[in-house]
Amino acid sequence: MNGTKLKIFTGSSHPALAKSICQHLDIPLGESEVIRFQNDNLMIKIKENVRECDVFVVQTASTPVNDGLVELLIMIDALKHASAGRITAVIPYYFYARSDKKDKPRISITARLVADLLQTAGANRVLTMDLHSPQIQGFFRIPVDQLVAAPTLCSYMRTWDLSNSVLVAGDVGEAKGLGRFANPLHLPMAIVDKRRFGDDDRAVATNIVGEVQGKNCIIVDDEISTGGTIIEATNFLLTQGALSVRVVATHPVLVGPAIERIRNSVIKEITVTNTLPVHDRADGRITVLNVAPLFAKAIRRIHDGDSLSSLF
Repeated sequence: MNGTKLKIFTGSSHPALAKSICQHLDIPLGESEVIRFQNDNLMIKIKENVRECDVFVVQTASTPVNDGLVELLIMIDALKHASAGRITAVIPYYFYARSDKKDKPRISITARLVADLLQTAGANRVLTMDLHSPQIQGFFRIPVDQLVAAPTLCSYMRTWDLSNSVLVAGDVGEAKGLGRFANPLHLPMAIVDKRRFGDDDRAVATNIVGEVQGKNCIIVDDEISTGGTIIEATNFLLTQGALSVRVVATHPVLVGPAIERIRNSVIKEITVTNTLPVHDRADGRITVLNVAPLFAKAIRRIHDGDSLSSLF
């Protein structure tokens, strides 16, 4: 939006990322206030003029997720009624990203509901990163730009000795995403074959598609939640003759027993981005890469009306 003023505001989910984005854009973070009343209701006050401005609101789906979502909706609504020219919701880790399909009877496709809520609140577009399912973009009737973390992660991975390495997908569903890493790094790929036995719904690693014996394995995933999947895959790879295991993922959800599991594991290193705040780096096992420069470039190009294609 040439000729309009660019402004960035943040919710309470990840102010450090928003401040880093502003530093790369060389603009101040917008002033706002979140007030929580005794009845647990929220009021958000925009403390500066945003009339006809191009506004970006940074809010990620960190815990408590529902509080963050409602805060984002209220902030968008407040900006809309303050006559902001355009409002872009910057959601590095999308709310309810895994609830993207009806795989059980009588459940909500909550990712679609979140899309409806954002549009109803007044968002004019969305900027996000590495959606669990790219088809979530189709839930919207406004523009959605999905950035990818692979180039940032690959750049860091090139500092490792990759001469005897293989990329590993924790299951068949993750295999498609390996290409973003295998092609630029020129590495072979392998897939952990998981099967379900009985009615407990727990998938068990039973086989490997590809060669991992005598190799340094790098497990690639879109997110790490409780850590159960990567720990199970790591242990299975070692039984198949792997020399070592590293893990690379975009979103460090890291809930429940995740940090303790990582501490007690034989994983050499876990590399993630700061789409979510990481409060505990598990005694140095977790490396966090900053994606603020990438979001800053995207925001600048959206504001200036330039193409984002090279960022994808």
